Amino acid sequence: MSAGTPLAWGFAMPRASILIAVLVGGCAFEGSSLDFTIDPAAATRCEESATHVRCDHATVTIATGAFGWAAREVHLMHPVGEPPASGWPTVVLFQGSFYSAEGFFEGDVDGDFGELNQARVVARLLDAGFAVIAPEARYDGATYWDTNVVPYDFAWDASEDHQLMVELFAAIDGGTLGPLDPTQLYAAGISSGGYMTSRMAVSYAGRFRALAIESASYATCSGALCVIPELPTDHPPTLFLHGADDVVVPVWTATDYANALDAQDTPTRVVIAEGVGHEWLDAAPDALVDWFTAR
Repeated sequence: MSAGTPLAWGFAMPRASILIAVLVGGCAFEGSSLDFTIDPAAATRCEESATHVRCDHATVTIATGAFGWAAREVHLMHPVGEPPASGWPTVVLFQGSFYSAEGFFEGDVDGDFGELNQARVVARLLDAGFAVIAPEARYDGATYWDTNVVPYDFAWDASEDHQLMVELFAAIDGGTLGPLDPTQLYAAGISSGGYMTSRMAVSYAGRFRALAIESASYATCSGALCVIPELPTDHPPTLFLHGADDVVVPVWTATDYANALDAQDTPTRVVIAEGVGHEWLDAAPDALVDWFTAR
């Protein structure tokens, strides 16, 4: 195959929950099929400078809510090149409150909450051979995840976010989103998305190989209102990243969670950045890749 020959994969979309098709970043989503055209000569899916990162991505829509009437956008991208025989290992990324998940794919040095580092997380993951999926919270990402919101904090199966995850798992398992390996799933998120990342351990046993929680704590905690309960014995290995000066989510809530996992011999790593508040740490992009690659 010559260096200029594109690779193309086509995937049937059997579930009625995938409603829409788009063309973004060289990836064509058409009707009942999902077709990727990737230039094998490309070095990366992202453009990156010292002050800005932009990564190509595609968007599909999954129906959730009563009778499937509520639509959620899901943004995704595969790495460059041929997928492994079992499919790409895949990271599900959860946005923070009030910031669209599409922000994972573009960030600027002047952006809020470590926006540039957030986009660098995606760039590093794609370069390392991980596919990336970033679903939106309700109302096009303009809200937050239900994981620590009454009544869903303790009645999770009744939440729309749970329905989203059920549909998302079905799409991954069924090949709707391309050649993804459902046995190599990872999750990460910041703030509300960090709590949602913890929810993956609490409510979806065995689904995720490892987690990375940025500026958050246990699934039902909220800021300083945080008590760590008995944890699942099969809780995935978890990386914690936190700013020492975070006044939104105090750092002790993350270290308490990490200590509880340590007590049951669940592997953890804690990265605390001095002088940093509620934001993605500079260390996050490389730390996430290292943590997930090791598992």
